[in-house]
Amino acid sequence: MANNTINKEEIEKFSNLAEEWWDPNGKFKPLHKFNPIRIEYIKNHLVKEFNIKNKNKPLSKLEILDIGCGGGLLTEPMYRLGGKLTGVDASKKNINIAKIHAKKKKLKINYICSSPEKLKSSKKYDVILNMEIVEHVRDLNFFIKSSSHLLKKNGVMFIATINKTLKSYLLAIIGAEYILNWLPVGTHDWFKFVEPQKLEKLCNKNNLQLSEIKGLKYNIIMDKWGLSEDTSVNYISKFKKI
Repeated sequence: MANNTINKEEIEKFSNLAEEWWDPNGKFKPLHKFNPIRIEYIKNHLVKEFNIKNKNKPLSKLEILDIGCGGGLLTEPMYRLGGKLTGVDASKKNINIAKIHAKKKKLKINYICSSPEKLKSSKKYDVILNMEIVEHVRDLNFFIKSSSHLLKKNGVMFIATINKTLKSYLLAIIGAEYILNWLPVGTHDWFKFVEPQKLEKLCNKNNLQLSEIKGLKYNIIMDKWGLSEDTSVNYISKFKKI
């Protein structure tokens, strides 16, 4: 077992793109389009899970850890919804961009350059977000174990990633990277994509029980992402710590 989950090549790749995080028409344009459905899914589940009545700040009082937060694209909306946010990323450049952007917007988000296993914190979180990160880590089992360790009992972890299927190779790599130029070539490695069954097995091993899994599908006519029963390419899952 590796004693860390950092994949140096992956960190370097995203560090080189760090300046682009907040440009809605830049290299992270697909994530900007992806963000509304992620926010809605997470918010709706947390309101239900924690029986929250506050409509203005539905995530208030929840301690949320966003692992692999990048420039803060998801971290900031979670903060605006009332959450107490900590964002961690192994890329110093990403964290610097996130800090600068949060400061500009006067948002009190705790950003730390770290990976989950190296996070020097005795704090346990109500919610952990592992969004579009598990396909970039060095040791998936160790990553899930380290993330689970930071989650409170009965806490919730969301994991969004890409299934390992022929369809995902054709759409997420050939289509998105080579034909449509949505993503820089080499953003994804098909061999690191994760089947839902494998993810569930690893999570079960680390005291995380699957509550729900949904596919995420892009509607080319509407130019937006939505939930789907088809998990053959992108999917989002919710786990509960037992």
